[in-house]
Formats: sequence, structure tokens, C-alpha cells
Amino acid sequence: MNQLIRRNSFFDDFFTKDVFDFGKRFLESGFTMPSVNVKEEDSAYQIMVAAPGMKKEDFNIGIDRNILTISSENKSETEEKDEQGFFTKREFNFSSFSRSFTLPESVDIDNIEASYENGILNVSVPKKEIAMQDIKRIEVK
Repeated sequence: MNQLIRRNSFFDDFFTKDVFDFGKRFLESGFTMPSVNVKEEDSAYQIMVAAPGMKKEDFNIGIDRNILTISSENKSETEEKDEQGFFTKREFNFSSFSRSFTLPESVDIDNIEASYENGILNVSVPKKEIAMQDIKRIEVK
């Protein structure tokens, strides 16, 4: 048996949905947080952010108190007008993300580099050269 639910208006539909189910609506919108891989190598940490379809100008990378933040904000607007110049369709799109990473004391903040190629943002965080300290031997008596 089919059950039909009659909705009187857009407002009925809006108010009957679960207002606190933000996570579900966030996923249904098609927007997701980009995946990130962090790889430790001998001389550096490699942070790889999967962000296809973006341009290198879309990224903001900054450091504040040993916290590396990678973010992006993208706004777009499309509009269609009829022959008289009136709007027949106008769409706005806004997407953003921000990812933060606490950097260890052993990194060289002044030499961090970033590149964007084939949909992957690669941030190279080099490690500081750690000088070997003199090892002191203590004789057991």
C-alpha cells in the first residue's frame, strides 16, 4: 500500500524536517572535507590534500603558533536573463574548508613549501637539522 504525504507548501516541508540533523544535510549537499594524507620521511613531513578541480590561487596556507592551517574559500554565481534583461534564473554557490595541523618543535617553519598538481596540494614541512650532542660517558665505580 502506498502512503502519500501531502505537503501544503515549501514552509511545511522545511519545518517538518529535523532541524538538528545537520550532519545528514551536510553530506547530502555533496560537499565533503578533502581527504588528507600525512607522511613522515627522514627529512620532512609531506601533507597531501586531495582537492580536485581547484586552482593554486584558491588555497590559503598560514602558520600561527606552530599550527599550520590550510584553507580554501570558493564563491561562484551564475545567472540567466531573458530577452528583456530580467533574471530568469540566478544561482549562488559557496564552499569552504579549513584543516589545521599542530607542528612539532622539530620542523623548520621558515622553509615550508607548497605545490598543487593534478588535484593534489602537497605541502612539504622540512625537519630541522638536529646537531648531535656530545655523548658523555660516565664511569661506573
